Amino acid sequence: MGIENVAQYLKSHGIKPSYQRVRVFEYLITNRNHPTVDTVYKALADEIPTLSKTTVYNTLKLFAEKNIVLVINIEDNEIRYDADTSVHGHFKCLKCNKVYDFQFDEENLNIKSIEGFDFHQTHVYIKGICKNCKMNY
Repeated sequence: MGIENVAQYLKSHGIKPSYQRVRVFEYLITNRNHPTVDTVYKALADEIPTLSKTTVYNTLKLFAEKNIVLVINIEDNEIRYDADTSVHGHFKCLKCNKVYDFQFDEENLNIKSIEGFDFHQTHVYIKGICKNCKMNY
């Protein structure tokens, strides 16, 4: 993602750019690892001693409400976040637990049972074994 000024980007989306919010968003756009709240917290806690998991959770929730991150809910007990808000799918490896992005043609999903409906969001989740784990399986 080509965001040069994160604080300005947050402001333009109606978010007060506190230091903690800026660092959480920078983490998301830099790492692209579809992190959980816990992952973000552990990555930033040493740098920001006043950071709490609650702050990270509330920050990510705000980002989702303002549509600058996607909430990825592949597993019932695990919520991940993605700063790439373009239409794309997610593949979760059942062995290494990594989540990978993939592109698909939204126009040609060919879903006959809801023909004529207007789509507002599209989420495509696939679970399986990634090629790296498959080679070592």
